[in-house]
Amino acid sequence: MNPHELARARPGEAFTATFDGRPVTALPGQTVAAALWAAGVRAWRSTRGTGRPRGVFCGIGVCFDCLVTVNGKADQRACLVPVRPGDEIRTQEGTGRDDGRGAGR
Repeated sequence: MNPHELARARPGEAFTATFDGRPVTALPGQTVAAALWAAGVRAWRSTRGTGRPRGVFCGIGVCFDCLVTVNGKADQRACLVPVRPGDEIRTQEGTGRDDGRGAGR
């Protein structure tokens, strides 16, 4: 059964954001992490020391494993940030602090 049917949800119209330049379809109210998971993306950050892949671990904004860059602003917790139409989501490399593009949310 479709999860929307189980929850009796009536999501609004789907829209598009991008992840590392490729289109990602999202629904109103979805977090960045939920949209990326729905698109089949499981990792969007790597660890500083060993470069191991990271994505959602706790899903509630506690662990910081899901950090991502959104609209040029690094260190955004993908599990908490709602995705918006046209958002430019990028893989976060290292600390993400050298990005310098800081468009902000």
